Amino acid sequence: MPSHLMPGQVLARGVSRHLRGHDFVTVEELVPTGGLRVDVMALGPKGEIWIIECKSSRADYMADAKWQGYLAWCDRFFWAVGPEFDTDLLPDDSGLIVADGYDAEILRMGPEVKLAPARRKVMVQKFARHAAIRAQAARDPGFTPGFGTV
Repeated sequence: MPSHLMPGQVLARGVSRHLRGHDFVTVEELVPTGGLRVDVMALGPKGEIWIIECKSSRADYMADAKWQGYLAWCDRFFWAVGPEFDTDLLPDDSGLIVADGYDAEILRMGPEVKLAPARRKVMVQKFARHAAIRAQAARDPGFTPGFGTV
């Protein structure tokens, strides 16, 4: 496991690997709207949008006062935690994924609340632009995203 990854990034890596097995693609640290930044956003084969918040500790979870703001930007919401995390802390009406740096398992599906078509279009466009900027930056070390897009 790369030592330069923060604990939440390790969870995000396992989540992303697992979701790829369900034909979802993912991006990390996407901003759906001002003041919010999601840990992982997943786009499914039928245009489903899932948000996954990665919590590496009780303190990390307790400090998150914004998570309910994410619900308006996805069809399903999940918490991703490590195997040692006390899942009794998490709301029962959200999805639950247990992950490590290599894989994950969906233990509970979050309820599905379909996005309105106009909001879905905006989110798919944000996802695509975010992914393209990240891909370009990975290929070109001198690339400057500009406009605060990443």
